[in-house]
Amino acid sequence: MSVRFTENAAAQIKSTVKKYGGIGLRLGVKRVGCNGLAYTFDTAKDIAPDDAVFEAHDAKLVVDGNAIQYLAGSELDFVREGFKQMFAVTNPNVKSTCGCGESFNID
Repeated sequence: MSVRFTENAAAQIKSTVKKYGGIGLRLGVKRVGCNGLAYTFDTAKDIAPDDAVFEAHDAKLVVDGNAIQYLAGSELDFVREGFKQMFAVTNPNVKSTCGCGESFNID
C-alpha cells in the first residue's frame, strides 16, 4: 500500500520541517463529522513501528499505521486557491463526503 505526494506537497513539507523541526509531515485520519472520517496533518517528530514512511522529492510523509488502510492509493498535494492554502488528499477509497467537505466515508 502506498501514498504518493506531489512536488508542491514536498516543497511545503520541507518548508514546514525547516520552520518547526521534525522529520516530515504526519498524515492520518480521525473519526469525526457527519460522514465519519477526516484527515489529520501534523509535524512528524518520530516514526512509530507501525507507521508507513514514503519519500519523494527530498521530503518524508509519515502515514499513521492505523490510517494506511483508509489512505492506500491516495495522492497528497498542496494547493493554493486565492488566499486559501492547504494540503489536499485525492483518495480513491472515498465513497462519499459531507456537504462541507470536512469529512468522508470510504468503500
